Order: sequence, then C-alpha cells, then structure tokens
Amino acid sequence: MCNELKTRDKAVNWHPYTQMKTADNIIPIIKGEGAYLYDDKGNRYIDAVSSWWVTLHGHAHPYIAQRVSEQLNTLEQVIFAGFTHEPAIRLSENLLQLLPGNQQKVFYSDNGSTAVEVALKMCIQYHYNQGKPKTKILAFKNAYHGDTFGAMSVSGRSAWTQPFGEMLFEVIFIDTPTAENLENLRSELKTISEEVLCFIYEPLIQGAAGMLMYQARDLNELMKLCKEEGILMIQDEVFTGFGRTGKLFAADYLSEQPDIMCFSKGLTGGTLPMGITTCSHKIYNAFLSDDPYKTLFHGHSFTANPLSCTAALASMELLSEEKNQLSIERICQQHAQFAILLKEHQHIENVRQTGTILAWEYKNDQQTSYFNNIGKLFYDEFLSRGILMRPLGNVLYLVPPYCISYEDLEYIYAQIMEILNKTEW
Repeated sequence: MCNELKTRDKAVNWHPYTQMKTADNIIPIIKGEGAYLYDDKGNRYIDAVSSWWVTLHGHAHPYIAQRVSEQLNTLEQVIFAGFTHEPAIRLSENLLQLLPGNQQKVFYSDNGSTAVEVALKMCIQYHYNQGKPKTKILAFKNAYHGDTFGAMSVSGRSAWTQPFGEMLFEVIFIDTPTAENLENLRSELKTISEEVLCFIYEPLIQGAAGMLMYQARDLNELMKLCKEEGILMIQDEVFTGFGRTGKLFAADYLSEQPDIMCFSKGLTGGTLPMGITTCSHKIYNAFLSDDPYKTLFHGHSFTANPLSCTAALASMELLSEEKNQLSIERICQQHAQFAILLKEHQHIENVRQTGTILAWEYKNDQQTSYFNNIGKLFYDEFLSRGILMRPLGNVLYLVPPYCISYEDLEYIYAQIMEILNKTEW
C-alpha cells in the first residue's frame, strides 16, 4: 500500500494550493486519532495546525462520531427551503446565545468563503432593498476572506488574486488600526462613508496573511467610527471562532458589535463542512416584504445539512466542558512560556501570540512572504520529526487541537529549537 495510494492519487487528484508538477511529497493518511495522524507507512504525525485550523478536539473524536452516526440513521439530508429540522433549530438557538446580543438570525451555507459571500450579498441587498444602492466595500490590507470571487475581491491583492484582478469588484483597503493611525482612519472614513456599503474584517488576527495580529482596543475604536458613520460591519470569525483566541470568539474581546458575523472551520470541530452567517434584526428586517424581489436569493443544496448541524452541536458541547476550557488555558500558557525562548533567538523576529495561536518569523535573505523558500525546508524538516506544521513562507506558527497533551506540545517546542539552531539554514 505504501506507494499504491500515492500513485493512484497522482493519477486523478488536483490538490489545493499545490503546484502539482513539483508535488512529490503527498502523504497518504489512513487514520486519525486525537492529535495524531497516521500515514500508510505507519508513521505518526502530531497535527500542530489542526489540519488547516479546523480540528478543535482532535481527529475521529468518538463523541462527535457517535452523534453523527445516530443522526445518520434518522435524517441525513432534507431541502432547507420550505422545510426545517431540529438539529438546525437547536444549533441556531445555542449559537445565538453565545454571540453578541444583536445577532438574531442564522443563515446556513457550506464553508468559510460562502459564509463571506452570503454576508456581502446581505449588505449589498440591504441597501438595494431600501432604494439606496451603494457599490464600495471597505477591507483591511493583507486581508484574506476566501477563494470564491466575492471573497477574493475583499481580500488583499496578491499573487493569489492576480490572475483574476480585472474581474474583482472595487474595494477600498485600509491599514489595520493602531493607536497612532486611528485619527487618520477617522478622517478617511468621514470622506468615503456615503459610498461605502460595508466594512469586512478579520478580528485580531489576519491568518493567511501570515498570522498578523493587532489589538482589540484599536479594532473596537475603529468599529465605533464605522457605527458613527453608518457603515455596516461584517466580522469574519471563520478562523478566530470557537476558542482559537483564548476566548470563545474574538467578539468576546470587544464591546462594539458587528452587524453580521461569519463562521466555519472549527464550527463542526473539523468533522464536516459547514458555514454560518449570522445577522442582526436590522439586516434581516430589510428583506421582510410583500415584494418577492426583496428576498435574499441565495442557497446551497446542503444548506443546514442535519449531519453537519449535529456535528456542530456535539463540538460545542465538548467545547463547553471544563476540561476542554482548561486545555485551552494550558495551551495559551505553554505558548506564552515558549514565546519567551523564541524572542531570545538570534534568527527569530516578530514573535506574537493570541490565545492558542503562536507565530514568529525566521530571518533570512528572502523577503517575508508566502513564497519564501525557507517554508518548504521547514515543512519537510518538521515532517521528518513527526510534526505537521505548514509554514506561511518564513512565518512559522502553531494552531494545535485543544486535545494536544502537555508532553506533545513540549516535544514540538524542543524540535522547533533544534531546527532553528541548525547552521545550514
């Protein structure tokens, strides 16, 4: 089996974010358990990135598997237009209780990009339905909100979006807020607010941009400015939701409330795909009308899939347990201690942490970017030591599942220091 799966895969599959001509290290995984992945050769890897930041409680969690299995024997799928079911109702009820108080309605989709697309369409049609259409959107420089066309449009222009540049709609990009630039941002918002239909942002952390972090207090001030200027706000918590920041949501660090929120990734504990867009009554009511043309015309075949809803409910139950909350606290504390060592290393700069997310940059003669070749070298080196990390160029980071043990995390730290101290880099 050792070579058979790899050969068969290469014959038929096209992998994401992968240059297939040089993709000679695709690893067949045959089993997952807790924080571990096992390949077809019997090698074990500690999943230090939660398999693209989604697996909260570890792989093949028995409780989530049991709940999904039970649901599979009851109702696996039903059209969500004209019908409903208890898992979707319960999930919406439970989630809304945890979100900022103005979040009152839930719209289901199937991933983070589409959750963002739904949010953008809500904002655009919100103004259209009131006879006051607007065309410009505000976003942060270096933003990443997904790979569908609307999500790409509100993401920072880069090599990822360049082939599609002429087909992306107009967006005004601004700097992330700091104490120093807030007055300039205030002036800019006052100048453009009449034509801006919404502001979309990743709260506290710009993940795919290289784990760029900024302060909650500065975001809070920027949100106040948007509220003063009547600009709708979309808070993209696809990455930051469900404990990643050390609190349940990044919103828990803020006193200001967005009009719309987006969720995916850890929503189902990484078990099944699902996206959610929540909104306030203000947004929802703009679509309530005797006029059928004011309907939100958006949907997915698997909207509110009962299996995904059940997985999300089970994941949220696990997340609320004291032992898992203590695990999150412990990971945060371990990261903070290790960050002290990283800051002392001569080849490391810009060490930063938000909750369970720890990131740093390796200094070399290439620019800081996703295409810095050092990332591939580090990736292979970590794999050889039984650790799955996926550097963003020269930006290395840890986003472990909450079930990772103290010992495994300490092992990862030790391997990081050994690798950083190798002279051949």
